[in-house]
Amino acid sequence: MHFGGLVAVSGFHLKLAPGEIVGLIGPNGAGKTTVFNMITGVYKPTEGRLYFKEKEITGLRPDQITYRGIARTFQNIRLFPNLTTLENVMVGHHLRLVSSPVGAILRTPRYRREERRIREESKELLNILGLGQYMKEKASSLPYGQQRRLEIARALATKPKLLLLDEPAAGMNPAEGLSLMEFIQRIRKEFDLTILLIEHDMRVVMGVCERIMVLDYGETIAEGTPREIQNDPRVIKAYLGVDNGA
Repeated sequence: MHFGGLVAVSGFHLKLAPGEIVGLIGPNGAGKTTVFNMITGVYKPTEGRLYFKEKEITGLRPDQITYRGIARTFQNIRLFPNLTTLENVMVGHHLRLVSSPVGAILRTPRYRREERRIREESKELLNILGLGQYMKEKASSLPYGQQRRLEIARALATKPKLLLLDEPAAGMNPAEGLSLMEFIQRIRKEFDLTILLIEHDMRVVMGVCERIMVLDYGETIAEGTPREIQNDPRVIKAYLGVDNGA
């Protein structure tokens, strides 16, 4: 991915197996969020191709990519603050409405049936994720950690097979980070997900990821298991600016 003369990501290659939890780490400005933006259609790669379930998705709009089964959260929480927790999740379900915009305006019987179904499915999802008690509260009034979970719930409402989490532990204390690790592992199993996450909290990365890729200045400098990454001198130098001996 090039931005004028700046090469944000170069020669990046990633293949995900169904059910994996893979971490994408690196110093600030390494190109991690740019990778997410390419996968989700925010940016079209300057070079290269993207495939999901063996079908090319390069150049598709974000809504088209989401419809195909890829959902994401954001580094900075992007909820609808004045909507309730339930309404935020219902927004995710609307991606798969089959009623037309005219049907929604006229509130046809078909649309009302779909809306009832979406409401019930959203309630069920919130209960599964432990957010049922906040259903009627505005999203902005939720504790920070619950807002993070709500954003994940809204992503899950789109019925993804691949979930991209952009710094889900940002701003969390150690206890919340531990709870998040358990949460990620649980939703992977319950919703049959493949998960790719960006994270700076190494406790979360090492505790939840089965495989890790490391970016630095837009290039992949290491890939392997958490133990291999922890002991890789290139990774240590990228993060600390010193070699392994120091």
